[in-house]
Parts: sequence; C-alpha cells; structure tokens
Amino acid sequence: MRKVILFFILISTVIGAWADGVSFTANAPEVVVSGDQFRLSFTISSKKVRDFRAPNIKDFEVLMGPSRSTQYQNINGVETNSITFTYILMAGKEGTYKIPGATIVADGNNYTSNSVEIKVLPPDQSSGSASGSSAQSSRNQANSGKITDKELFMMASASKTKVYEQEAILLTYKVYTQVNLTALDGDIPDLKGFHTQEVELPNQKTFTLEHYNGRNYNTTIWRQLVLFPQQTGKIEIPSVTFEGTVSQRIASADPFDAFFNGGNVINIQKNLVTPKLVIDVKELPAGKPSNFSGGVGEFTISSSINTQELKTNDAVTIKLVISGTGNMKLINTPEVNFPQDFEIYDPKVDNKFNLTRNGLSGNKVIEYLAIPRHAGTYTIPPIEFSYFDLKSQSYKTLKTDAYTLNVAKGEGNSEQVVANFISKEDLKVLGQDIRYIKTGETNLTRKDEYFFGLMSYWMWYIIPLALFIACMVIYRKQALENANVAKVRTKKANKVATKRMKNAGKLLAEKKTEAFYDEVLKALWGYISDKLSMPVSQLSKDNIEGKLQQHQVADELVKEFIDILNDCEFARYAPGSQDEKMDKIYSSAIEVISKMENSIKR
Repeated sequence: MRKVILFFILISTVIGAWADGVSFTANAPEVVVSGDQFRLSFTISSKKVRDFRAPNIKDFEVLMGPSRSTQYQNINGVETNSITFTYILMAGKEGTYKIPGATIVADGNNYTSNSVEIKVLPPDQSSGSASGSSAQSSRNQANSGKITDKELFMMASASKTKVYEQEAILLTYKVYTQVNLTALDGDIPDLKGFHTQEVELPNQKTFTLEHYNGRNYNTTIWRQLVLFPQQTGKIEIPSVTFEGTVSQRIASADPFDAFFNGGNVINIQKNLVTPKLVIDVKELPAGKPSNFSGGVGEFTISSSINTQELKTNDAVTIKLVISGTGNMKLINTPEVNFPQDFEIYDPKVDNKFNLTRNGLSGNKVIEYLAIPRHAGTYTIPPIEFSYFDLKSQSYKTLKTDAYTLNVAKGEGNSEQVVANFISKEDLKVLGQDIRYIKTGETNLTRKDEYFFGLMSYWMWYIIPLALFIACMVIYRKQALENANVAKVRTKKANKVATKRMKNAGKLLAEKKTEAFYDEVLKALWGYISDKLSMPVSQLSKDNIEGKLQQHQVADELVKEFIDILNDCEFARYAPGSQDEKMDKIYSSAIEVISKMENSIKR
C-alpha cells in the first residue's frame, strides 16, 4: 500500500511540474580527465525557489560552490526566469561515476533534477598529471609547424572481420586529435566486392574525450558505412588518405605583438592515412533451399488478403510483409502461386527500413494483384520465404497461411463470354494446331498501293537532309564564336561568378570565414576580369573604374562594386562577430554582379 501511495505522489508531482512549465535540470560534461576542473550546474526555470539541497558528491572534490546566478529574459512580452546553482569540481580517480539529482522547492512544489553520469579518464602520460586540455594548449604553442602522428591520426575499424556472404559489417572512420583540427577532406574509394550504404551523420561534428594508448584525445566519428559482402574469400578494404588542416599559433618574435595578439596563426596541412582492413567472407553453408531468397539476417513474415469472396473480373490483393534486420534491399521477391485461371500483375514493392549497424532494419511490403476470370473455388497455397539465419547459422523457411477464394460469376464482355466456354487449359491443347480467335480492330490495305513514290516516302529523305544542313550551320556559327576567346570569356563571366558565389554560400553556412571571403573576392575579381578581357594580375581598383566607364557603366554602380571589394577585404580581418557581416557581403556581392551584368549588356 505504501508503494502505491508513493507511486501516485510521484505521478502527481511530475504532472504538476509539467502543467506549471517548471523544469529542473542538471548539467555536467560526460567525460573529464583526472585532475581536471569542471562545472556541475543545476538550473530551475522559476524565480520563487527555496530549500535547494545538493546531492552527495562523494566521488569528486568540491573546489567551489554552490554559487547562485539568476537569468531574466523578456521575448515578445513573454517573461522567463531561471536560477542556476553551480559547483566547481575536480575529477579524481578514473572510472565512471553517477551524481544523483538535487532537490528544491519552487512555487510551493518539490522538484528533483535528473542524475548525471561522468566518466573520468586517466591523465595523459605525455604530460604527467596535467590534463589533456592543458597538454594540448602547451603543444599548440610549443610546436613550430610540425604535427606528429601521435597528435593527429585516423583509424578505420570494422565491427566484424569474419562474416558470411551478405552479412552486414559496420565500417567506421574515427579521428583522434590533440591539436586544433579545423578541416578534414577525403573521399572513400569504391569498395569492390561490397554493396555499401552510408550512415547519415551530423554535418556539425561533436568531439568527445577518449583515452587511447596512454594519451587523451578529442575523438569523433567522421564517416560510417554498412557493407554487404557480395563475394567470398578475403576482401581488402584499402587505406584511405584524408587531408587535415590544423590551425596553430606560433609565438611572434616581436614582444609587443606576442603580448597583445598572442602570436601568429598558421594553417598546417597533414595527410592522415587509415590502415588497411581485411575481411574474411565465408560462403553460405551447403543445402540452400530451392526457393532461397538471398536474405541473410533475422526475418519474420506475415500476410493478409483483401477478400476471399469475390466475383469474376474483381481484383484480389495479397499483402506480404517481411520484417527484420539484414540485407533487406537485396532480398528476392517471393513468388505467389495463383491459380492458372487468374490474370497476374507484377507485384508492387514498398521498402520501409532504416540503416543500422546490423544492416537494414524495418519492413518490406509486397502487394500481389490478380484477377480471376472464371467462377469457382480456388486455393492459393502458402507463400514460402527462405533465408539464412545468422543466430542459428542455418537456413530457415517461413510460411504464410493458405487462402481459399470463392469466385462467383460476374458481369463480363463478349470476350469473357467466349472465355467461359474455353478455359486456358483447353487453349493450351488447341494452340498446337488452331490459334485462338483474334479480337479487336484490323487494319486493311488497298490493293496495288505501294509506299514508294508517296509524299511520305520522299519526306524520309528531305527531313534528314534539312536537319543535317541546320546542324552544320549551327555548328559553324558556334565554332566561329568559340574561336574568339575574349568573347567566350565575356559570355561565361556571369556563369563562372554564379558558380563561385554558390560555393561561397556553402562556406557561409559552414561558418568558414576566411574561405568565404576568399571565394567572394575570387568571384568579384574573376567576373570583372572576364568581362573586361583582362588578366586579374593587370587589374586594380584604379584602372577598373576607367575600364568600366569606357563600357558606359554608371558611376554609382562602379562605386558600389569597388565598395564591395573594400568591405570584403576589411571584414576578412575585422574582429568580432562575422555572421551578420558575411550575410550582408554575400547578398551585396550577388546584387552588384547582377547589376553589372545588366549594365554591360546594354
């Protein structure tokens, strides 16, 4: 009885908190390094609070806290208040620890926060008792342009190295870094012998701490693929080379520059080569069933029929659902043995599955449509589905229920009346010497009438000849235009600029500030170079103005074009938030190119 009462009290507390819109949450990093300091915070979305009670934090050393801070916001007339209690803790012995939830009274109700689980990693051996983050900072300042393989590397791993043919394998490419990795590019080659499906990962990578070979690294999964081997034997997954970009701060020789700016930042390129992997693919055991579907994994089937009482010329639909996990995309469609008097249509397949580390998981829905042409009682035998079960490592055959159809005589046309007397079985015998009567319209041709000499006959010669002449004229015109290199560059100027601005838009979305401004400047300088038929090396802001005036471009437009160049160059090195500047420069550059295109065309 006491447990029941406590359960109802808990439910009422949760419902009351949900109704009042009050939340009480605890936040802490998931992974820390032994000796590191970190924050543990408890935030409640209410301003009327009392009796905050922290949990027993026995596994960590409390350096400071709890400190209390209040946040107030008014957005479109809606007020929100929150209070945060913060502790500064120090991680001790390595292991995984759980901090229980805190309790508080807010608006007269009791609330309990969520618990947090924190994993403590051992300190980096390369820096003694120093934390991984401080070791990383010291290395970034100490290095002089060289990144070692211990500071940045990439690993390739397979969930299984010994599998059966068609068994799913998860291939993972993971980055380990102790430096400021800002970019990573590389393509995975075509993996011969595998059917590949790439796992969708977030574009914004999240790094987590991991202890590997005595050192602490920031790690993230860069690419993941699910592989289905299509052949037996040893198949090699080749090594892949990724090109990484690392930003490093180099101490300046000038003491004033080092004091105020902290030194210079340089980008260092480093190739990351993943190791080769060998997958041993075994052939499926002997004794495959004759109706083997090619499925490898774990599956179940079910079937349904829309009706078992129908008339001739009415459609009957059988729906077969194959559920499970495995190589579902490569499974053959099972066959339904409809009676011979049925008109059968190709099945409709609807794939509803998701990609997981064990293969494709979900449902494969198959609909079979058939139309009975004659009345009677018919039996549709069970549908059989055979596959190789990975758990038992044996072949399994699944069967659905059989269906009995009662087909009554329905309304039919003249062709169906003839069919009522002669079934398909009878036609098979008659077809040996007598063909079934041909129905439908027949095309007749007048006697002594020939195609030769008619107008349509001559058109077969005239039309190809006219098309050939037209093609030659167009080709010659294009060849003359392409011979004029300056004219071709002028015509393609807007197209090239548009392509570069699209690349700039992608860099804008990815918040790559420096690369964004470089691409915008290339688009502007390249456009004006093509339009004026002058190399970029001979262009300057001074001679652009004169050249554009010769093309009768308005002075206001010329000034606007040069202002965009100046703004772009200034913003590239300006401090502060760049989002608003980048958006403004991007839209202004597109607008000025459009105006310039219309002005020079006139």
